[in-house]
Amino acid sequence: MYIGRIMHTDLITVSPTTTLVEAKELLEEKQIDHLLVVNDKKKLVGIVSDRDLKQYWASPATSLSTHELSYLLQKVLVSMIMIKTVVTVPVNTTIERAALVMQQNRISALPVMENGELAGIITSTDVMGVLLQAIGISDDSVRLSIFVKDSIGKLAEVAETLRDAAINIQSLFSWPETQYEGITQMVLRVASQDGNKAIAALAAKGFKVKNQYEKDIRPFLPA
Repeated sequence: MYIGRIMHTDLITVSPTTTLVEAKELLEEKQIDHLLVVNDKKKLVGIVSDRDLKQYWASPATSLSTHELSYLLQKVLVSMIMIKTVVTVPVNTTIERAALVMQQNRISALPVMENGELAGIITSTDVMGVLLQAIGISDDSVRLSIFVKDSIGKLAEVAETLRDAAINIQSLFSWPETQYEGITQMVLRVASQDGNKAIAALAAKGFKVKNQYEKDIRPFLPA
């Protein structure tokens, strides 16, 4: 899936001259965590987060009076604290790529651009929701892990085994086991009522299925 399909397009933006007090009130009113900062030409010039505001907000231990504190905060503008080097992505970025960009840059939101213009924003919560949906996690499914040698045809063999047992695979993904060279872990989900049947069918074909946490996975590795 591409982020252009799930990005938020009802953008809440502020100008660089917005005060911290105004920005904080807007975040609370709209119940969001990020504000996009645009100039008078509607060009993205920065981003400010709820975390940024809290870092610049005065400590409760301050010796200033409430009146003095309010006066000072009214003088601090968004342009003074916003992140000016904004990490952005185009609308045709995949969900998994967006997740990687967020992880690499340690950020939780990405403005989305289209033809050089601000088109939307996507957050880590949005990305997580789509990935969880892709994984197929639900109360009506069970998770099965199979360790296989990284070779051509293993995926087909697993799929054919479950097909022959009349079991539908709700989702499937895999990753290499870096601790064991040449071994890939395949993780699939099937309907809860098919869990035991799937394990039996796979076991009959020589696959060792893990369906719970195991500290030592060596007994489940292929010979």
